[in-house]
Amino acid sequence: MNEIWILDDDRSIRWVLEKALTREGLPWRSFERAQAVRDALAEATPAVLLCDVRMPGESGLELLAAIKREHPALPVIVMTAFSDLGTAVQALQGGAFEYVAKPFDIDELLALVRRAAQSVSAAAPTPNEPLSRRDLLGNAPAMQLLFRSIGRLAQTPVSVLITGETGTGKELVARALHEHSPRHAQPFIAINTAAIPKDLLESELFGHERGAFTGATTTRQGRFQQAEGGTLFLDEIGDMPPDLQVRLLRVLQDGEYFRVGGQTPLRANVRIIAATHQNLAERVRAGLFREDLLHRLDVVRLHLPPLRERREDIALLAAHFLARSARLLGSEPKELTPAALAALRAFDFPGNVRQLENLCHGISVMAPDRRIDVGDLPPEVRAAARPAPPTAPVATAATAASAPLPAALPAAHRGIGHGPAADTAGAAWTRTLIDAFDAAMRNGESAPGARLTREFEIALIRTALAHTRGRRIEASHWLGWGRNTLTRKIHEYGLDDEV
Repeated sequence: MNEIWILDDDRSIRWVLEKALTREGLPWRSFERAQAVRDALAEATPAVLLCDVRMPGESGLELLAAIKREHPALPVIVMTAFSDLGTAVQALQGGAFEYVAKPFDIDELLALVRRAAQSVSAAAPTPNEPLSRRDLLGNAPAMQLLFRSIGRLAQTPVSVLITGETGTGKELVARALHEHSPRHAQPFIAINTAAIPKDLLESELFGHERGAFTGATTTRQGRFQQAEGGTLFLDEIGDMPPDLQVRLLRVLQDGEYFRVGGQTPLRANVRIIAATHQNLAERVRAGLFREDLLHRLDVVRLHLPPLRERREDIALLAAHFLARSARLLGSEPKELTPAALAALRAFDFPGNVRQLENLCHGISVMAPDRRIDVGDLPPEVRAAARPAPPTAPVATAATAASAPLPAALPAAHRGIGHGPAADTAGAAWTRTLIDAFDAAMRNGESAPGARLTREFEIALIRTALAHTRGRRIEASHWLGWGRNTLTRKIHEYGLDDEV
């Protein structure tokens, strides 16, 4: 195999990749600047290029574009710590073999490198302009998968069904698919089929002729005609009345439609993207949605996870919404204290990202200080962050303040507990932790959170490794961490010798 080339201005990233490739017996060569890769390509071609995005001088995406012009068969794996939709789409549409968000799992990356080395990349399409909107953000694995899917689907004409709870951002996904498609210069028309009365929806979609019904004093274009050449987004498609489902199916099958009261067929050159928060398969079984229409719409399905399933993105989204609110208000962006951020992460957000956005705008207006604390949050968020009252004896604040967390949890706590016993134990240690933190603050300790976090994570690591008999991969799964994260923390806490 030819060398694997590594391009990253971060020396620590290069070192990790070099060690991993060496361990796997793969030859490698490292570069710090894009220009050095350009110079080297004049003399040799690697099997795979691992390329960072943001570097001094020429960016990774600029280098990717040049490589795809001059070396279209070279697989390029793009790595970035800035995991937004625009970067993912630019990378994939620019011809990248794959897009990897930092921090990455080294074993998964090595498997990807081997797969890329065995592949033959096709010539790539020209990348589109960056997104005009950046609200679709996320580092969670489900969001990274979504970004990759958008990058691959945008250039195709297939119908897409977007599923997800209300407030997750389904229209943003539809807009992203449109803005990165060959139709991006044509209209994007959105209509919420659940928000328009049944008697008016047909006219809204297909238009009407003058005199078609009482009050139709002029000929009116429908949304299909307004979206001609572009994209029509049908939100909440599950609520569409049955008779209109038939008309929509005919448009999808024949590419033609009639205005209400019209006799002349009109051609429909429109890409359809539909969205719903409902389970359409269940509605089909209940006789409320046509199965043939579902098959026409559901050529490719994209699912948006609820915010409670991607809590790691709450900090990123909150900072984004607070900054945007500050721009609207003409003020300095407000910041969340660690306690306030923890409260947000504990809240389930039934309204999802839209609810978080509205919350951030509200506290930007109402919070008196630049730093937003728990007391500035809405009552329902504060209530979710408040611990349950203890149901078993707990340590007093005085003893908890000076006592470290246990080196390993008792055997009864090591499994994934359910039922009253587990609830009691959970309330007890949570209360102990809170009392320890409160007492340490009253005693003047400067940063008790750092000490308690360290002791808590050490206890978790020791317990997980004891449970798995030292098998780190299994322990990382129990902890909900990547294996690299577990290894880093073991080294950081000086636990290498004992585990």
